[in-house]
Order: sequence, then C-alpha cells, then structure tokens
Amino acid sequence: MGVVADRRTVGHPGVGRVLVVIPTYNEADNVDRIVTRVREAAPAVDVLVADDNSPDGTGAIADGLAGADPQVHVLHRPGKEGLGAAYLAGFAWARRRGYDAVVEMDADGSHAPEDLPALLDAARDADMVIGSRWTRGARVLNWPLRRLLLSRAGNLYARLALGVPVSDATGGYRVYRAAALDAIDLASVRSQGYAFQVELSRLAHRAGVRMVEVPITFAEREHGDSKMSPLIVAEALWRITTWGLRDRRAAARRPDALARWP
Repeated sequence: MGVVADRRTVGHPGVGRVLVVIPTYNEADNVDRIVTRVREAAPAVDVLVADDNSPDGTGAIADGLAGADPQVHVLHRPGKEGLGAAYLAGFAWARRRGYDAVVEMDADGSHAPEDLPALLDAARDADMVIGSRWTRGARVLNWPLRRLLLSRAGNLYARLALGVPVSDATGGYRVYRAAALDAIDLASVRSQGYAFQVELSRLAHRAGVRMVEVPITFAEREHGDSKMSPLIVAEALWRITTWGLRDRRAAARRPDALARWP
C-alpha cells in the first residue's frame, strides 16, 4: 500500500485510539484507494472495512489490504443489511476493543480522507464532530442541482422538525468519541441511510452530547453506483416527521423532556 505505520504513535493526540469504519457493498473499484488514502492522511488511525458480503469481491480485496497492514481490519457480514446496521456493527466492534473514537466514512471517496486530521483535531474539545457540507468554508463538487436541492431541503426540514442545531444532520462523515457512543441509545436505532445519520444527530442532541461541525470538501463518487434511492429519501422523510411529532408531544406533556443544548 506504500504506507509504513509508525507504531510508536498510538492514536490521535488528545483523542486516543481511533478506528475509521468504512461500510462496503460492491465497492471493488474504491476500497483499495480509499483505505490507502486514509492510511496516508492519518497514519496513526486504524481502519475497519465492514463488508456486506459484496458479490463483486470487495471483501476479498479488503482481506488483502488487511494482510499487508496490521492497522487494517475486515468485518465480514452475512449479507446486505444497510448502512445503519453496518455502522452499528462497526461501533460495537470498536467498543469491544477499547477504541477511544470511531469515524464514519463512505467508501466511494466522497468523504476526503485528507479532511480527517481536522475532524480529529476538533474532537479534542467535542464528543461528536460532523464533517459538514453546509457550513462556512465547505465545498461540494460535481453534484447535480437536484442533489444539492434535496440535501439542502432535507437538512432544513430536519433542523426545523427536530430542533437539532446543526447545518448537516444528514452528513455521514463523523467522529464519535466513546462518551458520545455511550450517551446515545444505539440499541433503539432502526433507520438506514439519510435517516440513520439524522437519528443519531437527534439522539446525540437529546443526550446533551457536545457536537461541533467542521467544513469538508465533498465530491460525487467517480467509480461505482450510488446507493441513494427514492426509498431511502422516503424513509428519511417519514422518520423525521414521526420523530418531530413525537418530540413535540413529549415537550407539551413535560417541558424538560428534551435535553437542553449545552
């Protein structure tokens, strides 16, 4: 892979041991390059490829990467169960092995590994860091207008419906410190895709997790097919509406039901 890890360096300064979880399904064209870029951008972190039994051989490629680098690991899952389930499995894998922070990162290159050090630096003073596409200084490259409008509208709706004070509640480039994962009721999470990211933002907000946003450069994938579908969008819309109505009913019954934003 062209990367020699400095084993004298344990984790990221001020954060500790870090695991980057990369879910994959049919990402044979991307998994090698994204893992290589992560290892070059942040040599002290470990990588876990969580593969959903990809029929295109992604898992075998990941095994080869792991065999060549002790800081790369593979979690073979029995089948395609969705993004949310893959991340939850990755969180559990990390917590069992004592990692201090877990990073969510897409396999398709849309999340630039070169932005990872900045996200980890921000995690020194926060429990959850969102790599934001919609905060000052961020850039979104090569997205068609309809995707831009969909993301903007979805995030605005999530913010208004749920009261979560972030500009990119659907963003999937994140750092969770152990304290955040412990505070969030992960056992209650059932959603996928956009809805999964929004649900974790909502639960973190309700739990009083210290959350910050860091601008990133987000680029449309160059290889492979997008996993976005109308069903994923419909799930997010339905779940956000349901959560918003539920939270408002709870607040009406008990004014302190929602955690105060720190």
